[in-house]
Amino acid sequence: MVTAVTTPNIDNSFVDLSGVSATTDNPYEALIAASHDNPAEIQKRYQAHRIARNEQQREKLLAPGFSEVSIDPVLYQLENRSMFPAFQDPRYCLVFWARPTQSIRDLVQTIQQKLCDAAPNLWLMPADCLHMTTLEITHSLTAPEIEVLVQTLLPSAKLITDYTLNHRTRLVKPMISYDASAIALSFVPASGEIVDGLENHDDSYTYHHLRRDIYNLSKSAGVTVASRYTVPSAHLTIARFITQEDFVSRDASSLSDDPHKMKRWVDAIESINIWLMENYWPKVGNTIPEGGQWIVGQEKGLDFRKGTLWYGGGETVRLGAGS
Repeated sequence: MVTAVTTPNIDNSFVDLSGVSATTDNPYEALIAASHDNPAEIQKRYQAHRIARNEQQREKLLAPGFSEVSIDPVLYQLENRSMFPAFQDPRYCLVFWARPTQSIRDLVQTIQQKLCDAAPNLWLMPADCLHMTTLEITHSLTAPEIEVLVQTLLPSAKLITDYTLNHRTRLVKPMISYDASAIALSFVPASGEIVDGLENHDDSYTYHHLRRDIYNLSKSAGVTVASRYTVPSAHLTIARFITQEDFVSRDASSLSDDPHKMKRWVDAIESINIWLMENYWPKVGNTIPEGGQWIVGQEKGLDFRKGTLWYGGGETVRLGAGS
């Protein structure tokens, strides 16, 4: 294994901005090794990644040469059936999702309302579609190709989807992560933050360990894992752009990008992040409030999901037992 701290290329959307670069059989092992298997260091690397990513995107969105937000062409066609009645998403995928608890869903709904105050034409992820991808097996294949992989994984499906029953992992410190395409609610692995009035909670098994283990279990089941990225991020996509309407100005004959509207949008996100930090992050002497902590596998186990699930759709092959 080769592990090194590097200066990342922040122009790459899928690059690890935590400073870890590695070649390992399991891509999740590198960060654990670079962090000395220490949950506090793992949390710092997740935090470093999302802070660097937000700073990069803020600079990009507010740059004088920035043209427009990125409209998702597939989602646009799916949401405009009157114009594209026959369109079908051709990208079949296979994943293991973590489903948010009710308290996280409630927090997402509140945040979505705040985002819509700044950009009323956002596409919002429906509550029953919210998910965090613990492991993407593959993406953008045909339905028959996905079905072959499903049959290969089926004998191990119960073991994998129920894995969180005996491998508890916590996520804390919710924050909005964003770019020119979408908005997500992100978390970092816990590291002994106060819970139920007790300090020194055992968080030695982190969400990154869970990702590592699900990767190993999937490979052992006989499939090749072809994830698009393995960056240190624990996030749920909560909104996407399907129109430029909220970021342009109109005159009698044309539309033009309005940098003042974009600045208001970025300021609104940063304001929400301050609100999250003040109200949902752990504080010395206080327990973590509802919505400020996510125990992965609570209420529902992992969701083994197939199909056209880019926007939270698809079909559950097996849903694991919750705790």
